[in-house]
Amino acid sequence: MTVTAIVGANWGDEGKGKMTDVLAAQSSYVVRYQGGSNAGHTIINDYGKFALRMLPSGVFYSHVTNVIGPGTALDIDIVLSELEELAARGVPKPKLFISERAQVVLSVHRLFDELEEERLGTRSYGSTKRGIAPFYADKYAKLGIQVADLFNKTRLEERLEHLLTAKNVLLQHLYGHAAIQTDELLNQLLSQVERIAPYVCDTTTLLQNADARGELIVVEGQLGALRDPDHGIYPYSTSSSTLAGFASVGAGLPAKSISQVIAIVKAYSSCVGAGPFVSELAGSEAEELRRRGGDAGEYGVNTKRPRRMGWFDVVATKYGCMIQGATSVVLTNLDVLGYLDEIPVCVGYELADGTIVDHFPVNALMDSAKPVLSRLPGWKCDISQVKSMEDLPNEAKAYIHFVESAIGVNISTVSVGPRREQVIQR
Repeated sequence: MTVTAIVGANWGDEGKGKMTDVLAAQSSYVVRYQGGSNAGHTIINDYGKFALRMLPSGVFYSHVTNVIGPGTALDIDIVLSELEELAARGVPKPKLFISERAQVVLSVHRLFDELEEERLGTRSYGSTKRGIAPFYADKYAKLGIQVADLFNKTRLEERLEHLLTAKNVLLQHLYGHAAIQTDELLNQLLSQVERIAPYVCDTTTLLQNADARGELIVVEGQLGALRDPDHGIYPYSTSSSTLAGFASVGAGLPAKSISQVIAIVKAYSSCVGAGPFVSELAGSEAEELRRRGGDAGEYGVNTKRPRRMGWFDVVATKYGCMIQGATSVVLTNLDVLGYLDEIPVCVGYELADGTIVDHFPVNALMDSAKPVLSRLPGWKCDISQVKSMEDLPNEAKAYIHFVESAIGVNISTVSVGPRREQVIQR
């Protein structure tokens, strides 16, 4: 059992990219197993600051084999552009493999995403418009295009014609958009085949063999537990499972191989996109936390949208760790809270009928929920250069102990800054 899953316990934006980058130093493989280019992982190293959307977070290590697994929504344009960016910025060419079973995000998926968000208007779900929902809809409707299909022109043309039959009816009669011709999509994909061919292989066998040899594998999740379509804030969710339980499926590994599930938890709350967010702040209080958060403030890695901000949410985080099956937690961005005299935390929800709960309710009960707050003393100093638990202020230690006790999972690591060396091991 040599596989470690790194996943988010909240709404996403917890700092998974940095921690995958940290663990990649001791690993042989880093695998993306779900999601697509709709959310980014920020990594800061000697080459600079990078926002990866499709490439696994191990691409900065020459000894790491990076895998884009069959469970991903493969955006070929983004993969190629990210590889070009790495080369332009002096990063050695990474060892990368793409599953021949992965399915491809098409330009028509991005078009449908944009048209549907426009049609929904104020009822929209806050999509990043990267085509993810239409992609997964086609995948499960058996209309998708696998990477392997790109290398058989006749088969590819037949698959595209099948997909566009229904798509063009919707384009013309629901959205008032011109129909798309098969040749248009066919030529787009054929132009990419040569460039992507060197990376395509049977990644399932590759990883199964590596696991059998006992090599260390990190599987890297996208977004967080609360964006899962089954267990999260549906319908304000993403379209693939964000849980560690899906990692074996999306990567092509046996379920029994996952021995560690590291849940990434932020020391406060942030959220990009729509949906219930009980501990949300507004006005200057939110703006101050947003401005101080992260390396350059709390803004979406891809969208650049200002993140919605809130205090640490015990209810949501305990639930997120539970459904992830977390064996340990990494607490990130603790340094950000150093400006506060006292630090509010959300310890319960008051529902519309006045009931106070400490468990995470279904979406239908959260529309009017209010946070029940408790307050902890702040430490009022910069801790970004602290290297050990012993050197942290007592108030910071107390905050860590409070979070650990409240969520019921051991905090193994504390991050006090955006760089890979700014971590404290407990």
